[in-house]
Amino acid sequence: MSRSDGQAWEAASGYRKGEAARARILEAALSAFGANGFKGATTRQIAEEAGVNLPALKYYFGGKEGLYLACAEEIVERYRRQMLGPILEAQAGLEADGSPAQARASLKIVIAALADQMMESREAEAWTGFVLREMAEPGPAFDILYGQVWAPGLDLIAYLIGVARGEGVSRKAARIEALLLVSSLSAFSTARPMSLKYLAWPDAGGERFARVMRIVDERIDGVTGRS
Repeated sequence: MSRSDGQAWEAASGYRKGEAARARILEAALSAFGANGFKGATTRQIAEEAGVNLPALKYYFGGKEGLYLACAEEIVERYRRQMLGPILEAQAGLEADGSPAQARASLKIVIAALADQMMESREAEAWTGFVLREMAEPGPAFDILYGQVWAPGLDLIAYLIGVARGEGVSRKAARIEALLLVSSLSAFSTARPMSLKYLAWPDAGGERFARVMRIVDERIDGVTGRS
């Protein structure tokens, strides 16, 4: 191996180690901020959990608020990775056929993908606490999550409800329906322990998830005016 090759290999190896350290810090921060909030979590606690020193945390994120905002950006990226495909599928269907029936079908695609992320994705559990705190007590990351996840997602769902209902619903009513429809999924995400105990279910996966989604589809039919 030449000297230049060795230097390139060391640089690549250092980059991979740096990315791995950054990822560990983000995971630890999502957990700590979710459990304790922005004020309650400490950078020392996060660094120890991630197996790095405090200077490394400051190097990658600049400080506590920078790390908090980076957590919000990470949540946005994870959300987009899972939701982009279904959203494009729903949009393509509506562009090909703008009928109320197609809008209803597109709405079911989007809601099913969202439900899968909220109910079955193990990945989502890592940042549920973080998101819940920002919803209940808006902090530094609220505008990021609202502007890049919540508002666009609800706007799409409200739009699909409006198209599916034709002239049968006002824009404001469609937005309220969108909020209520998405909020109903929280019974199996944020309120999962209570819901599982009430239903005597060990989890909400597999056939149980399919059963929930059949009922959700029926609600969508009702919301969009299908008899």
